[in-house]
Amino acid sequence: QETRSNEESTDESEEDESEEEPKLKYERLSNGVTEILQKDAASCMTVHEKFLALGTHYGKVYLLDVQGNITQKFDVSPVKINQISLDESGEHMGVCSEDGKVQVFGLYSAEEFHETFDCPIKIVAVHPQFVRSHFKQFVTGGKKLLLYERGWMNRWKPSVLHEGEGNIRSVKWRGHLIAWANNMGVKILDMISKQRITNVPRDDISLRPDMYPCSLCWKDNLTLIIGWGNSVKICSVKERHASEMRDLPNRYVEIVFQFDTEFYISGLAPLCDQLVILSYVKEISEKTEVECCARPRLDIVQPLPESCEEISSDALTVRGFQENECRDYHLEYSEGESLFYIISPRDVVVAKERDQDDHIDWLLEKKKYEEALMAAEISQKTIKKHKILDIGLAFVNHLVEKGEYDLAARKCQKILGKNTELWEFEVYKFKEIGQLKAISPYLPRRDPVLKPLIYEMVLHEFLESDYEGFATLIKEWPGDLYNNTIIVQAVVDHLKKDPQNRTLLRTLAELYTYDQRYGRALEIYLTLRHKDVFQLIHKHNLFSSIRDKIVLLMDFDSEKAVDMLLDNEDKISIDRVVEELENRPELQHVYLHKLFKRDHHKGQRYHEKQISLYAEYDRPNLLPFLRDSTHCPLEKALEICQQRNFVEETVYLLSRMGNSRSALKMIMEELQDVDKAIEFAKEQDDAELWEDLILYSIDKPPFITGLLNNIGTHVDPILLIHRIKEGMEIPNLRDSLVKILQDYNLQILLREGCKKILVADSLSLLKKMHRTQMRGVLVDEENICESCLSPILPSDASKSFNVVVFHCRHMFHKECLPVSNTVSPVQFCNICSAKHRGPGSAILEMKK
Repeated sequence: QETRSNEESTDESEEDESEEEPKLKYERLSNGVTEILQKDAASCMTVHEKFLALGTHYGKVYLLDVQGNITQKFDVSPVKINQISLDESGEHMGVCSEDGKVQVFGLYSAEEFHETFDCPIKIVAVHPQFVRSHFKQFVTGGKKLLLYERGWMNRWKPSVLHEGEGNIRSVKWRGHLIAWANNMGVKILDMISKQRITNVPRDDISLRPDMYPCSLCWKDNLTLIIGWGNSVKICSVKERHASEMRDLPNRYVEIVFQFDTEFYISGLAPLCDQLVILSYVKEISEKTEVECCARPRLDIVQPLPESCEEISSDALTVRGFQENECRDYHLEYSEGESLFYIISPRDVVVAKERDQDDHIDWLLEKKKYEEALMAAEISQKTIKKHKILDIGLAFVNHLVEKGEYDLAARKCQKILGKNTELWEFEVYKFKEIGQLKAISPYLPRRDPVLKPLIYEMVLHEFLESDYEGFATLIKEWPGDLYNNTIIVQAVVDHLKKDPQNRTLLRTLAELYTYDQRYGRALEIYLTLRHKDVFQLIHKHNLFSSIRDKIVLLMDFDSEKAVDMLLDNEDKISIDRVVEELENRPELQHVYLHKLFKRDHHKGQRYHEKQISLYAEYDRPNLLPFLRDSTHCPLEKALEICQQRNFVEETVYLLSRMGNSRSALKMIMEELQDVDKAIEFAKEQDDAELWEDLILYSIDKPPFITGLLNNIGTHVDPILLIHRIKEGMEIPNLRDSLVKILQDYNLQILLREGCKKILVADSLSLLKKMHRTQMRGVLVDEENICESCLSPILPSDASKSFNVVVFHCRHMFHKECLPVSNTVSPVQFCNICSAKHRGPGSAILEMKK
């Protein structure tokens, strides 16, 4: 087959200007048709879903398959074949010719009818259901429209359906309706009632009906499409209401759509709710300015009530179009497959609806690659011609040609998928155009993995021109994608030129980490003071590697370093850390201080050392340390504090060592803080210490005032007041005395209040005990004598008995109780007395 694209079938000007996708595609029917039309000319053709029937000017009828191959040949007449008709089954064919011959015969049976008329027969139409015995009918048209019916004894009986209006040139039979056209217009006959139900006159009577014949086609059993000249009418056959019939046919025809076209109509065919129109075109030649035949057009239009909307329009290049007239073109169609056959004397062109492959072809031709790729993905199960991968590769190449390298590289991810060969091919292509950097972010890293050489090639490209980009790739790519040794050597070579480049050093450390050379990586991180150093140590358990790098870690971040060292004492001992920090006492103090905060006992052997460290670097925490430490040598601490004149710490140490007087003296002499002295005396709660405080303060009026304000609740204020010398001025003495009297009065009130509470509680408890002892005690058969262990109640209730029941719930037969040797008549439970418990204690225990 010679495939003719739509672009070949349209004017070049239209091809350049039109961006709208065509609706149909075209291909020339070739093979046997080509051979036939080289020697003969096509005059008519009929289409069946299984085969084609082609009539020629030399009186031949050829049966063809859908590819145009000849399957059968009939020599019907020496002159032009005017019409070929097939029934719906495709088993019977009717043929008429210009010399008046009519033949109706079975293609697969011996059934045959021959007749020769005295005038040319332009049309023949067999009944659509001719295969059925009771529908053996066909019509012929010349000057008359004759109906042939097979009757009794298989004889064919003709009857005239219509005559007198010129030659009948077109007939279409559908169901029970026959439509035909003569010189005056179009008629429709109802074969059931044998009544003509309409007459649609032709519009332009100036056109010769033999040169511009009428085109008829049935869209369905009740819709007829008429095309004549440049006018189109769509007629609908409807049932007439019973009340309107009278002498009228029971059916009528209504024209539902009517419009004019730009050119002369050579053929019509339905396409869903649209129309396909084959048009004959005349135009004025630019060179000779003479009217000439142009290429015929095939238009798809949407009918509207008074006009139409053009959906698509294609100019067709058919052989010999310059010599053809309107009557030389025919349009036939195959209903089931939406195939349209354009027949001209020297050519047969097939138009078909474009499928998804054709849509993708058009998109690719217009360089709409992304849309083509999307369409292919959506219809990947139905497309036959195209492959998603091929479209994708074409898209990538197109983007590269446009210079959109990043977008092209991004599309590679989706298009190339897991195809390693294509990935490697694309990488080399990007390398050739110097755009390895563009594709690097999109290279696959897992499933699939490319050859190590590919990744190394990209890394070398970055290493030569972009250290930051190189570092990013090293961080993002897994270390097993490439040969680590090769990349490490390349980085080392670059560091020789720029030894202090932090980016390269950091990247080298990461490479060492991938290669499990953690010691070297750690050295670089520490040199760079990189934040990831602690993460690296923890992640890879590098504590053995940092034993001699503790000072560097502490210098980098003492807080994190100390926390890490203390969290991992089992790996790096306290002694080792202290030893490493021996020459850096300030760091040693930070470590030991945090150790002491965590546990007061772990670093006890260093507590003596810590005294000096606290005194030197952290005095605010010295006193809390001295208070909390139980392993600190007090003499050493006192010596250091006295040397540095740390009064508060010295006072604390003196008091802790039992030398409270010296401590108090130091407070009074060094600090001269009476409140602190009084507070100290309160803590010690020693009468002699208070005596010393009074003696020291007696000649210092401010101290006396402080004592008077605070001493009242600890020491008798009279002792202080008696010792005050007469005539001594004491600031705020009156207020102090008033406060002492108020404190004394408050103490009296508190004692009285306590006494009242005590008396009330005692009375309440006495009443409670009395109520308890007044309660009855249940005695039943289950109770036993605590002495003889027999039931407390006798088996014979009529006999008298004596029972002793104590408040503790212990019970005895009176005769089982031992005789009291005391003069007092009060008896006590032997059991509870032996346990030294008071009466009623059992009741209290039960309540608990």
